[in-house]
Amino acid sequence: MAKKTDCYLDTSALIAFLDRSDSFHALFRRLFSEPPPLVVSALVIAEGHGWFLRRYDQRRAVQFLAFIDALPGLTIRAFDAAELAKASRVGKKFADQNLTLADAHGLAIMHELRTTACWSTDRHLALDGARLVV
Repeated sequence: MAKKTDCYLDTSALIAFLDRSDSFHALFRRLFSEPPPLVVSALVIAEGHGWFLRRYDQRRAVQFLAFIDALPGLTIRAFDAAELAKASRVGKKFADQNLTLADAHGLAIMHELRTTACWSTDRHLALDGARLVV
């Protein structure tokens, strides 16, 4: 069997998997059944936690964090001043797009790791040549 390649994980994929009402739930349920090594920005974790907190409640937000903690093969990239500078450069490069800071950081991570696969429903993450799962 061929080695699975690293894949960037976006907030929208996490939401789609964990929220059964999401139109992409079945797709991401299949993908998460045997995930490849995944990389994610700490900002994505913050976005996801906030989404479940606002949309549902504290219990669901904590369940989201428990899922992240239990997800095998997940690498969480920290967000510090150096990462802010990288994300800012990406944001400037794609200033005509409505990128969030998390989106820009994700693009910076994918560029740095030469990762072309991205689990997302957000087409912004295809700006730098990523192959999206949507």
